Amino acid sequence: MKQEMLFQSARSHLHELIQKVDPDSFEMLALQVFRFQARFNPLYARYLDLLHIEPTNIQRLEDIPCLPIQLFKQYQIKTGEWPSEATFSSSGTTGTETSTHAVRSLEDYTQNTRRGFETFYGPLQEYCVLALLPAYLERSGSSLVYMAEQFVQISRYPQSGFYLYNHDDLRKTLAECAQQKIPTLLIGVSFALWDLAEEGGVDFPELIVMETGGMKGRRRELTRTELHEILTKGLKVKHIHSEYGMTELLSQAYSQGEGIFQAAPTLRVWTREVTDPFQPMAAGRTGALNIIDLANLDTISFIATDDLGKIFADGSFEVLGRLDAEDIRGCNLLVEMRDGER
Repeated sequence: MKQEMLFQSARSHLHELIQKVDPDSFEMLALQVFRFQARFNPLYARYLDLLHIEPTNIQRLEDIPCLPIQLFKQYQIKTGEWPSEATFSSSGTTGTETSTHAVRSLEDYTQNTRRGFETFYGPLQEYCVLALLPAYLERSGSSLVYMAEQFVQISRYPQSGFYLYNHDDLRKTLAECAQQKIPTLLIGVSFALWDLAEEGGVDFPELIVMETGGMKGRRRELTRTELHEILTKGLKVKHIHSEYGMTELLSQAYSQGEGIFQAAPTLRVWTREVTDPFQPMAAGRTGALNIIDLANLDTISFIATDDLGKIFADGSFEVLGRLDAEDIRGCNLLVEMRDGER
């Protein structure tokens, strides 16, 4: 009972601080979240034990061990015990494992994603939000679809809504918004935006086009630069915006046209050596991305991703691709964890 009271008190305190985190308070708060999760997250505690790390000895963000993202495929990761309001899941091809992420509070998720968006784009309700998300809409458990649903509901414009393959209807809505000078966000999966761009018929220079990545096997893979060239030409806009998010994160980052992402207030990114998962890298060099997401208070906030990227001195970052399986090191620890937890 005493342990439960201690957990609830610590969680409540941290949850309150996370709602108002800023760059000046981020590091101290992240260290507090680390010690909280090291104590109350059994999987993370086991990982730290295998690394022979004493949490009280960690004094810098770069020294916090990040949990390999692959573990979201094998475990339901939770800090403490609580009922899930939802479970987000990643997409996957037949026969492949998918990641799952338990969500304690959908309201918290909505508030956090809204805050992240509005940090860079202003009040969400002032946009007509159009979502072109086939593949995501055709399966259950997508965090992107849930986020888009909330954005559509928050918008004050009745034209807001979802589109699958009904591009003619989408073009009519875009033309209406352009004529009425309604600030409009078109958020879409890459292959669907590519299809729309090839078909043409969009004339709305002020439109914010935001790609979320992912060809999902529908079209050949392109670099972000190549994709954006196709989209800017076909959709007749000056820039293509991007959203960086994933099932394992409850926060997002945004690029407003340069391919350089700015992280939401609850997010911090740095790079690690590809061949040494515990060696952080200096800004400006290409490495694997480590992410701190304070919004993951109830799961795990410290994640070693399989993405390659580059971090800049101001905290912004670029995503350059994915790690090849043979490049990933430290897998012996994952084997030990799986064997020890069966």
